[in-house]
Amino acid sequence: MLWRYLLVRFLLIFPTVIILVTVVFFLIRLTGDPITAALGGRLPPDQLQERIHEAGFDRPIIVQYFEYLGQVFTGNFGTTLTDNQPVTEVLIRYGTATLELAVYALIVAFIVGIPLGLVAAAKRDKTADAGLRVSAILFYATPVFFAGLVAKLIFSVWLGWFPVSGRASVRTELALNREGGTGLYLIDAIATGNPAYVQDVILHAVLPAVTLGLAIGGVFLRLVRTNVIGTHNMPYIDAARSRGVSEYRLVRKHAYKPALIPIVTVIGLQVAILLSGAVLTETTFEWQGIGFQLAKYLGSRDFVAVQGIVAMIAIIVALTNFVVDVIAAFLDPRVRY
Repeated sequence: MLWRYLLVRFLLIFPTVIILVTVVFFLIRLTGDPITAALGGRLPPDQLQERIHEAGFDRPIIVQYFEYLGQVFTGNFGTTLTDNQPVTEVLIRYGTATLELAVYALIVAFIVGIPLGLVAAAKRDKTADAGLRVSAILFYATPVFFAGLVAKLIFSVWLGWFPVSGRASVRTELALNREGGTGLYLIDAIATGNPAYVQDVILHAVLPAVTLGLAIGGVFLRLVRTNVIGTHNMPYIDAARSRGVSEYRLVRKHAYKPALIPIVTVIGLQVAILLSGAVLTETTFEWQGIGFQLAKYLGSRDFVAVQGIVAMIAIIVALTNFVVDVIAAFLDPRVRY
């Protein structure tokens, strides 16, 4: 039954989150207590011990673990050590930038992966198919930061087509922040009614979105190709072919939709890759999002902030997988059983 399937998938969120948070917690603690990691050598020993005691990091590790687990399920991810901000506020402030980049990257992935996957399937075992398969491997095998640096060098430094870094120019950012809004720069720029702001935001987004989107687009390309080829041998395809339906129409009309079901199910897995890639992409392009902040906190050894951000990312991934399971269950009744 559908409701039973959805209930089971929803209940699986909790052990998934607990396992992920537990792994992150104990991996962070392998470096020692966060206070010493962040402030050791910068405070006298007596002040350092006082800070450790106030934060409760001198208590048994298992006591700290269960206390932190309880805080996570109440929405408290701790307070950063370097700038004394609640991690929740950091997530809210910079999360919109990462969300915006993730949406752009998924759009690029769909634009690249699905049409080219259909072309590769239609040209199976021909030169175009071989070229597209090699391209797909290059897309997802090339490190995101390397692809970003090469893109910046070619399209920003040499050709001057796109800005080098940031989400918008200083003038545009001041205008958008003055107006307030959603924090999603493209939406806020459109709301101002100023085409110059919209153009500026889009130009800044192109290179980061393409760099991150191609990595996922390569996965989509191979998935679409494989599944479209697989459906070619199905009885209803043979029946359509016997009626004289062209191969192009078979791919575009009959084999296309069934091939999308595996892509929907894989999107949940790609969200984790998307968010991990966002760390490198945001750092490369100085895109002020969660990934950029995470890299900054790692550099300053603020493991309270790192732990909170990674725990929140784990929750986002778990929830996204649940939503994807729901969509897949509605698209394909076989998934429910």
